[in-house]
Amino acid sequence: MAREINVGIVGTRFMGRAHSHAFIDVAHFFDLPLVPVRRAACGRDVAQLEAFAQQFGWQTTETSWERLVARDDIELVDICTSNASHMPIAVAAARAGKHILCEKPIAMNAEEARRMLDAAREAGVSHMVAFNYRRVPALVLARELIEQGKLGRIVHFDAVYYQDWLVDPSFPMVWRHDIREAGSGAHGDMHAHLVDLARFLVGEIAAVSGVQEVFIRERPRADGQGMGTVTADDATYFLARFEGGAIGSFLATRLATGRKNYLRLEIFGSEGSLVFNLERLNELEFYSRRDPGPEQGFRTILATDSAHPYVKAWWPAGHIIGWEHTFVHEVRDLLVAIAHREPVHADFYDGLRCQQVLDAVCVSASEGRWVDVPAGD
Repeated sequence: MAREINVGIVGTRFMGRAHSHAFIDVAHFFDLPLVPVRRAACGRDVAQLEAFAQQFGWQTTETSWERLVARDDIELVDICTSNASHMPIAVAAARAGKHILCEKPIAMNAEEARRMLDAAREAGVSHMVAFNYRRVPALVLARELIEQGKLGRIVHFDAVYYQDWLVDPSFPMVWRHDIREAGSGAHGDMHAHLVDLARFLVGEIAAVSGVQEVFIRERPRADGQGMGTVTADDATYFLARFEGGAIGSFLATRLATGRKNYLRLEIFGSEGSLVFNLERLNELEFYSRRDPGPEQGFRTILATDSAHPYVKAWWPAGHIIGWEHTFVHEVRDLLVAIAHREPVHADFYDGLRCQQVLDAVCVSASEGRWVDVPAGD
């Protein structure tokens, strides 16, 4: 019989809601060696915290993450806060012997990410970075096709991540506009996903050359007290060289008018190609040079059959799943890893490697040159 594991979540906004949904659903759809118990939620706004706890079934509340981490009845700490607080919470949780799930990007910079990784390794706890797009069935299928050699030698990885929620200059300042809280803007928030998927699908990035821009430099403060200065990038664009010889292009922007959550990848190889669009996350486009001549062309794979990764737990073929299911898959994999004392990915090492790429792009944009990414451990 599965035993229970007590979870404490820090952060009760957007990501806190997504993670809570995953903890609720995961044991209903997957056979698990550990069943999560929503023991405690932590937030600073008491009224909002109490409403969140009631809505998502968190049994108790805390207004101090330090108290939550120190509690004897908490075994897994889930960090859904702004980027500036990831490192201190994660390090404290590791030293307290707690397993850790942390939202992306892992930290403000690679130095902080290294501290998190070292603390988790020293404590011997399980640690995961919430790169949930690794758990999209179509993207796991893409990795399988690449590993099977269906694309041959990969030469190009091109990716864009478009959103438009900052097109309106009257949209108020939030923490994501402040590098003191976010570390960077669209770059850390959106390129973190693209860089991780590039590593997941193609391999390590060796060098980068980037440019960053703030298009709307002042925004009204949320409290109505005048204007605030935007210090985090609205858009970042960079080129990359992969260790395996491929080249790539990456563009993340929050000013792509008309695009809502448009993450698109195109991967080109000597024997085939893949195309993925997050707004159509159940589909993967595949082109093979081995197909018959007059019938050759991109074909769309609807990745909803029971043979596709994760899908057997859900609905019949063609009954599509959504964005929220990726978090359920993520939590499932973490709980299995904790129970069996197995590695889980993406872990804090993956978070560090991603952050090293992000940091190198910032240096490149500042200094106007190609920058090498540090080699891995």
